[in-house]
Amino acid sequence: MSCSSSSGSEEDEEGMESYRKGGYHAVRVGDQFAGGRYIAQRKLGWGQFSTVWLAYDTRTSEFVALKIQKSAAQFAQAALHEIEVLSAIASGDPANSRCIVRLIDHFKHTGPNGQHLCMVLEFLGDSLLRLIRYNRYKGLGLNQVREICKCILAGLDYLHRELGIIHTDLKPENILLFSTIDPSKDPVRSELTPILERPEGNPNGGTTMNLIEKKLKRRARRAVAKISERRASMGGLGGGAAKSERNLDGIDVRCKVVDFGNACWADNQFAQEIQTRQYRAPEVILQAGYSFSVDMWSFACTAFELATGDMMFAPSSGQGFGEDEDHLALMMELLGKMPRKVAIGGARSKDFFDRHGDLKRIRRLKFWPLDRLLVDRYKFSENDAGEFAEFLCPLLDFAPEKRPTAQQCLQHPWLSLRNSTQGEMNNEANLGNLNVGLSNLQIKVGK
Repeated sequence: MSCSSSSGSEEDEEGMESYRKGGYHAVRVGDQFAGGRYIAQRKLGWGQFSTVWLAYDTRTSEFVALKIQKSAAQFAQAALHEIEVLSAIASGDPANSRCIVRLIDHFKHTGPNGQHLCMVLEFLGDSLLRLIRYNRYKGLGLNQVREICKCILAGLDYLHRELGIIHTDLKPENILLFSTIDPSKDPVRSELTPILERPEGNPNGGTTMNLIEKKLKRRARRAVAKISERRASMGGLGGGAAKSERNLDGIDVRCKVVDFGNACWADNQFAQEIQTRQYRAPEVILQAGYSFSVDMWSFACTAFELATGDMMFAPSSGQGFGEDEDHLALMMELLGKMPRKVAIGGARSKDFFDRHGDLKRIRRLKFWPLDRLLVDRYKFSENDAGEFAEFLCPLLDFAPEKRPTAQQCLQHPWLSLRNSTQGEMNNEANLGNLNVGLSNLQIKVGK
């Protein structure tokens, strides 16, 4: 449920001009869906294809994410595809333990702008992108990066090996935390988080709704009492520890992969151009065909971004060359010269490479190997840089067939390391506003 590459950002509004025939469905707080089972609470996000709302499930007394697709035929078709993929994922994971977002329900809803396909998904916390942002792009501790990587790899292993599904758009926006705060570290937030907002709906909605509201009011009173108690003990309304005393220890970094609007089965691909630019594998740029290994490339880019706060590759066009060629040049500066067989092996290879496998327009490359980059720019210790680079570099092999699978990555010794010197020292002083900043749970919208 996160913004895909062509979606709007979480800060922007989707614009009223799209609320028309074939477009978005206008939702008001308290609107009911699926015969009254789901009650809209507040908007969580939007994308080119849909809006997502926090909703209250009156049958299970839980909050869910309600994704409402635009009504035009092409958007309905995209929703049917996503429902098909998510249904396969859910049916193969009855225990909901595979680190992939769970589809709970789907239905059609008729409104003034047409008939909208709706998906109900489990409600999750903030995206890894928001975690990176609130950490001021300074990089997480390596121990937390390891835990996040384990979750992502478990999800990819399930998708690739058991279902034959390629995600095709893996990136920090499309990975959501289970929650934003570890309840054991902050009892006030643990009381507040399940409430989110009092379910809004028909005040005459019957006994069930009245019981739910009474239960939530009791929980709210307890939470308010705890807030007052903590503020009093801290000597004022400011509350919370000093910035320098806070860190990421209270954040539950377990996460799930989301947004399957662009996913495909490996044996039934429907698009040549996949992946968000910065996480795009070289074979996709060159149009040399792709398989599960494109997700592994994106995973490596994501792991690097978690550990450093910077994108691994951020290409831009220049005088005489475009983004694609700059992207390939950046790859080679970090990873070494691309093997000639790979460089000339795609349908678009001649756009970028000469017959010797050299770039046509970017001739001078400044090589900076990954382990040295981590030490020189990001101040990793030599040991941490070497171990992390040893984990990432095989995933960034220019030859897709040589990249390790998710199953193989899960066995890598780097994932079992602990007490890394860089991991716990890396910019701890800059993590202060995280416990405050991650107060509004956000779910982005996918295709």
